[in-house]
Amino acid sequence: MGSGGREHALALAISKDPAVAAVHVAPGNPGTAGFATNHPVDILDGPAVAALAVDLGVDLVVVGPEAPLVAGVADAVRERGVACFGPGAAAARLEGSKAFAKQVMADAGVPTARSRTATTPEQAAAALDEFGAPYVVKADGLAAGKGVVVTDDRQTALDHAAECGQVVIEEYLDGPEASLFVITDGVTAVPLPPAQDFKRVGDGDEGPNTGGMGSYTPLPWLPGGTVERVMAEVVEPTLARMRDLGAPFTGLLYVGLALTKAGPRVVEFNARFGDPETEAILPRLNTGLGTLLLAAATGALAEQPPLEVSGDACVGVVLAAKGYPATPAKGCVITLPDEPEGVHVIHAGTALDARGRLVAAGGRVLVVVATGSDIADARERAYAHIDRIDFADGFARTDIASQARLDAIAARLGRDRREQ
Repeated sequence: MGSGGREHALALAISKDPAVAAVHVAPGNPGTAGFATNHPVDILDGPAVAALAVDLGVDLVVVGPEAPLVAGVADAVRERGVACFGPGAAAARLEGSKAFAKQVMADAGVPTARSRTATTPEQAAAALDEFGAPYVVKADGLAAGKGVVVTDDRQTALDHAAECGQVVIEEYLDGPEASLFVITDGVTAVPLPPAQDFKRVGDGDEGPNTGGMGSYTPLPWLPGGTVERVMAEVVEPTLARMRDLGAPFTGLLYVGLALTKAGPRVVEFNARFGDPETEAILPRLNTGLGTLLLAAATGALAEQPPLEVSGDACVGVVLAAKGYPATPAKGCVITLPDEPEGVHVIHAGTALDARGRLVAAGGRVLVVVATGSDIADARERAYAHIDRIDFADGFARTDIASQARLDAIAARLGRDRREQ
């Protein structure tokens, strides 16, 4: 379910599972049309999605975006007797409400930033003054990855709070960030390889936040044992708390982490695969994705063999339309060259015009994904392919997964360890 880059990447990976006979994508995009069957549907209309699943006779529905999950689409599909990968509406509140997620973390003893929920300008001002700069203000509800403002300017923080209504204001977590995706059937949990994304629009992390401008995996600077620690301190207690609340979480739990001097801290939970990290993580999986997601959706994850992950690195670089994220230009014709081995182009915001030409139809338009023997190799292959794409209105950050970036993170973590 969905039409973005994440859904193209998921559908492509699922289609490569030998156990999968056919893939249908609703509504899909020009990229998914190349290997799957697209179907027009309103993805927020649970009964319509469920009816389509029944009509097609599918064994599994995979919900890509967060909005249908919060709207209860997974519940509607399951009510019709079809297995669905994705949490029900009650469990999807982990992403749908930052305040709810913070309460679950507090109840479960999960390490995270101190925070206050504010609904009035006076409450917001008091919380900002309590925690000090840099100010972190998060819209309580869904905001397509753009509801967070981190700023040293108090007025900017107050303005964002006023604009959003209910917000969560947090202390700033100082440390490099990482994304850990965990596939779960509500009890058993399987972590995927960690990744890091680049949220700001410009090189050097300049400019406004976006949905993400690129990602890479593995993370050579990640301290040993981090994944095991996060599973024990964050994932298991959170899943247990959700079971206690009568809303077991099944699907993909996205744990956004900050690696602080005090250890890993949760920045956010999401209830679905992250974009653009998904595009970089999935090519490294040697385990059949369709089989894995079906096992999670049917409570059989414990019976699956251990996850097999390639030793290769993978880098994904977003090609966005000029003007993104504020006012992206649409309609520019795009010509894609043939893809060399180990490189593929994911469609994130494309369409076909009246003449059947591929055109830009969103802010983040394409994601160029490359695997390689190491990060430098994968990165070089991704950028080389970007240079071959004819997209006059397109731009990309030039520093995704750069060695300078990796060295700076490693040096920072080294300093933190020495100071402890």
